[in-house]
This record gives sequence, structure tokens and C-alpha cells, in this order.
Amino acid sequence: MRDQGKGDFEGILLIDKSMGCTSHDVVDRVRRVLKMKRIGHAGTLDPMATGLLVILVGKATKASQYLMSLDKKYEGNIFLGKSTDTQDAEGKVLEEKPVPELSEEKLVELMNEFKGDQYQTPPMFSAKKINGQPLYKLARKGKTIEREARVVHIANFKISEMGLPEFGFMVSCSKGTYVRTLANDLGDKIGCGAHLSALRRTEIGKFSVANSVTTDRLKEMTHKEIEDHLIPVHQAVQGLVL
Repeated sequence: MRDQGKGDFEGILLIDKSMGCTSHDVVDRVRRVLKMKRIGHAGTLDPMATGLLVILVGKATKASQYLMSLDKKYEGNIFLGKSTDTQDAEGKVLEEKPVPELSEEKLVELMNEFKGDQYQTPPMFSAKKINGQPLYKLARKGKTIEREARVVHIANFKISEMGLPEFGFMVSCSKGTYVRTLANDLGDKIGCGAHLSALRRTEIGKFSVANSVTTDRLKEMTHKEIEDHLIPVHQAVQGLVL
């Protein structure tokens, strides 16, 4: 929909982020396509990750705090036997250990131990700020500082494709959950270490990546097609008046 006062676009835009770009890169691309500055997002994705980004356009940026709190669903791969400094495939390998014999039943049992509320410590390679400084900037300098663990909720954590040393998984979790830390912690529990080798966000609340578009597709869309693709904020957050 459009803000009739300024003639700008307004609403929620679902984007399927490609691998290798940052969430900020996606925001910049949408700004250029829509020719608007007032663009934001509700929840980052690491450069390695793909999938759903909720982009906020115009006055919809005011809904950020409401949309950031929504639960999320991911699918991806975990590689056992290698721990990295970033807890994902982009990091430096810190340790390699042999993967023990592990049946699917045993792996399911270990994964189930992560379900429910738990404390999770944010990784050093993350955008979380402490004293105004993003942790990843300190990590790149080789610094490690104490981080306060916080409570997250894992509603579901299951195998989608069994294989060793790499297997597919699906997870449903609360806001603030670091899936790569979940992979790292699972590796510690198994005793061989692990890292996140692939990640795709499929859902945020009731929003699905199935209804999203890539930034390349957005460039090709007509003005009317973009307007039709925008979701009014009141449909996403009931009772919210901007």
C-alpha cells in the first residue's frame, strides 16, 4: 500500500536473502529499488545464511520491536567433528575430532535435550553489542570478553536428513536464538565438536519464505506488483496504529 501523503511505499516486504550478502546489503538494495530511505528489517541473517528477511518500508519501520519478537523456523546442516571460531563454516577450524559411532536414535535423544527453555551464551562473532561495541569487531581483533547467557526457547529440533559427519536439521526457536551456537553446543554434547554448515530461515511468525521475492526479482517488478506484494502492518500486528 502507499502513504498517500508522500507517495511512498508502505508496509512489510518479504525478501528471500541470497548467500554471501549481509542483511544491511539487502536493505540497501531495497532502498535503491524503491527509491526510499526509510527502510529497515526485523531480524538479521548472517551472510552465510539464506532465506526470509522481513523488510519494513516507510512507517512500517515503527513496527520493528513487535516483529523482532516473533518465533522463527530454520532448516540447515550441521557438520560434526570440526569446531570453528565463528561456529559456522566461514570460520577458522579450531579443533578436529573423530565422530563417534552415532545412531539416528541416539542423535535424536541428544537433540531433544536442547528442547525447552535454556541458557545460551551469544557467540563472539555476532552483532550483539556490549558497551556499544559489536562483539564481532572485538572477535576480529582476537579479543574474547565475558558475555551474559540469556534464556532462549527451542520448541522443536529434529533431523531432516540423517548422515555423518553432516546431517540436515529443522529447528523452531524463540527470538535471540543463535542456531550456530546450538550446533556448536550439540557438538560439545556429542564430544566431537560441530559447526553450522548451512542455514536457511523459512518462517518468522506467520510469515513464510514461500511468499517472499529475491532482490533480483524485486528489480523486475512493476510499481503495481510491488504495491500488491507489500503487507499492511495492521495485518501483521493486530491493533497497531502507526
